[in-house]
Amino acid sequence: MEIGIFAKTYIRPSVDATLDAVAAHGLSTVQFNLSSVGLPTLPDAIDPGIVTSIRTAFEERRMTMAAISGTFNMIHPDRRMRAAGLRRLGVLASICNDLGAKVITLCTGTRAPDNMWSAHPDNQSPAARRDLVATLERALLYAEQYDLTLAIEPELNNVVNTAEEARRLLAVFETPRLRVVIDAANLIPPIKLPSMTAILDEAFNLLGGYIVLAHAKDLSRNGVSGSTAPGQGELDFDCYLGLLARSGYNGALIMHGLDESQVPASIAFVRKKLAVTGA
Repeated sequence: MEIGIFAKTYIRPSVDATLDAVAAHGLSTVQFNLSSVGLPTLPDAIDPGIVTSIRTAFEERRMTMAAISGTFNMIHPDRRMRAAGLRRLGVLASICNDLGAKVITLCTGTRAPDNMWSAHPDNQSPAARRDLVATLERALLYAEQYDLTLAIEPELNNVVNTAEEARRLLAVFETPRLRVVIDAANLIPPIKLPSMTAILDEAFNLLGGYIVLAHAKDLSRNGVSGSTAPGQGELDFDCYLGLLARSGYNGALIMHGLDESQVPASIAFVRKKLAVTGA
């Protein structure tokens, strides 16, 4: 596995400066976000010159874009908001091949109207699941058109909040265009910390063959999933990385949930764990 990082961990005025900062930490792959060039994650339009500048910056540094973020609220209670997100996803998809990105990461969404990472009691309703399927049907047309893979990520506060829900959704479509981002910290509710190993075992039994991207962030010391640097929380990285290796995954391991000052220590921690687990 190759250690990478969210590009937006680095706050810089240009994509060149951002990638120079990544390279200065000895990393050569990132999950990119158009916010790194001052655009929304999903813009209404993008200047071809910006696309060229991004691609050139990566090529000059021999860096790779493991994935690009395409998150929007796929089950927003206002269908007009879902339609707008889909339209902008199409804009992003249309430039991915020029950027050198083959994977777009998605948020399955929430009924909370103001924050797609907030829980809502209606997230597990049949209507929410129907809306997700309908939105993904449209999104997958872009994936087919532009030869891309869409990657959903199970999140505790979203409609797809468990590995079981993710596998159920994959079964609806049965297409190689839809795959999974695995983030162990997003699968462990605080109340179930003592069951971490069992939860991770089940997740990899269900999703091990569908993973196209892996994240590395930690659980905070009080057991809440969130912005916690690798090595600073409760996640059992030996278990997580061991399961990743046994699943056959050998792609990018993208660190996030950290600020720039924490990057060197986090890299050292993840490298040590990869060596210990043989991942």
